[in-house]
Amino acid sequence: MLTKLIIQILTNAVAIYIAAKVVNGFTLEGDSFVTLLTAGFIFGMINFFIKPVLKLISVPLILFTLGLFTIVINIVMLLLLDYFVPEIIISGIGAAFWGTLVISAVNFFVGGATKK
Repeated sequence: MLTKLIIQILTNAVAIYIAAKVVNGFTLEGDSFVTLLTAGFIFGMINFFIKPVLKLISVPLILFTLGLFTIVINIVMLLLLDYFVPEIIISGIGAAFWGTLVISAVNFFVGGATKK
């Protein structure tokens, strides 16, 4: 269980780093390893505690949009990370949208490769 948490934190940190390098308007000040680990941990906690509540509340919208509303929920999660981690700066909804796509893709590929 602890190894799964560590893998998730590292995966989030790598995903945030890649998003900061690829997406315009998504910046990470002070590319330190500790900052990335902190951001990965906080992003994991946001996704663990807040995301399920938002998904439960917005089930009708998710069903009505055939699941596309989950992208909006993921953007909100990323903007919460921007709020809680001052080293991450997301300038605008467009940067949050593309950052969400990059982070989701990295988590999908890296997380899928590490599952047993």
